[in-house]
Amino acid sequence: MLDILWNLASFIVALGVLITVHEYGHFWVARKNGVKVERFSVGFGQPIWRKTDSQGTEYVVALIPLGGYVKMLDERVDEVAEHEKDQAFNNKNVYQRIAIIAAGPFANFAFAIFAFYLMFLIGVPSIKPVIGNIEPDSIAMEARLPEGGEIVEVAGTRVRDWQDINMAIVGEIGSQQIPLKVKMPDSQFEKEFKLDTQDWSFSPEKISSLASLGIVPFSPEVEPIIALVGKKSPAERGGLLVGDKLISLNGNAINDDWRWFSSEIKNFPKQEVQLEVERNGQLIKLYVAPDAREVNGKEQGYLGVSPTFAPWPDEYRINIQYGILGSLGQSMERTWNLVVLSFEMIGKLITGDVSVKNLSGPISIAQGAGNSAGYGFVYFLGFLALISINLGIINLLPLPVLDGGHLLYYLIELLTGKPVPEKIQELGFRFGAIALLGLMSIAIFNDLSRL
Repeated sequence: MLDILWNLASFIVALGVLITVHEYGHFWVARKNGVKVERFSVGFGQPIWRKTDSQGTEYVVALIPLGGYVKMLDERVDEVAEHEKDQAFNNKNVYQRIAIIAAGPFANFAFAIFAFYLMFLIGVPSIKPVIGNIEPDSIAMEARLPEGGEIVEVAGTRVRDWQDINMAIVGEIGSQQIPLKVKMPDSQFEKEFKLDTQDWSFSPEKISSLASLGIVPFSPEVEPIIALVGKKSPAERGGLLVGDKLISLNGNAINDDWRWFSSEIKNFPKQEVQLEVERNGQLIKLYVAPDAREVNGKEQGYLGVSPTFAPWPDEYRINIQYGILGSLGQSMERTWNLVVLSFEMIGKLITGDVSVKNLSGPISIAQGAGNSAGYGFVYFLGFLALISINLGIINLLPLPVLDGGHLLYYLIELLTGKPVPEKIQELGFRFGAIALLGLMSIAIFNDLSRL
């Protein structure tokens, strides 16, 4: 229950910040172009706070924090007094209207740069991307990636940690080959390897990009003592608890070898296994049926548990931090890369290289907000930047109910010299509403199926 409340609170804070930023973009450019703004609302429904400024704009915080809007003076919506007609949105030229509408998404991109700037200025504690193990019969094994090597480049992009690598690999979905540069173990020599991804099967909703390639990141020594039990996981259903020490699997002693246990459990998808654990000094036998997930076309069992890790050695720890100017350059580069990646993912959704099962909705976003806030302020900043970019891109989609749809109409007006007829606009709005509702329904369904 506390997790749910924490996720909800983090989600409301994140959404409130990002919506305010988006709507402020519209608001600021509208005022700069002489448009009267009647209301600036964060949220929908019953106002819980309101204030009116000297220019007649009413600022509102409403009860339902799931959106927001800027209401501008517009003859198409309300009657406008003669002396105010020059302040109406619809009476501005097409360039001004384009600027006002585009300002919302671009405010989100500007906020992402700001959030990443603070993140890099403060510093992000991270871990070097050193390869721990290579799974047998995997794409990484075929490419002969070296255990103990440090990945320094993916498809021409320099990387510093596993987050960079994940982002770069996801961007290569649909590619026939992924080139990697690896700093060889105990050496400064960098060698190039090529992953053959022609038959790569990667479902982000089921498995990480690294696991799908057979790459296991280096981690400190682990003890077969349960540190985490996933909610609604096979382990939870089977009665495993945090603190349990694994003694044997189907009568075979584990001998403090977590790697053997993790590898062995994959051989029992949807099959009941016997586990012996030590709990509070007593030996207990449990019967657990691992769930199944598909990895490279094969079913593998998994329990949904994490072991206890020893502390990370200092030589593997890094702090990704830059100075005042360096942080600006890095934040702009990170924002640009994510914008490009997001548009590439939209294209791959259309071509079918990425499944619609990967769409996430408000539940996943709330969980992400809660998790990142739990890790600390720096990670929450990174989450805000990522969601802000996605919000900006979604609003640029050419659906008539979104900013991108309005921009499409204004671009047509710019080319033809006359506005798009009202009837066509109305049909477009209806189509856009249905399409958006369909996408949201898929995203929410995906969220619910992951719970």
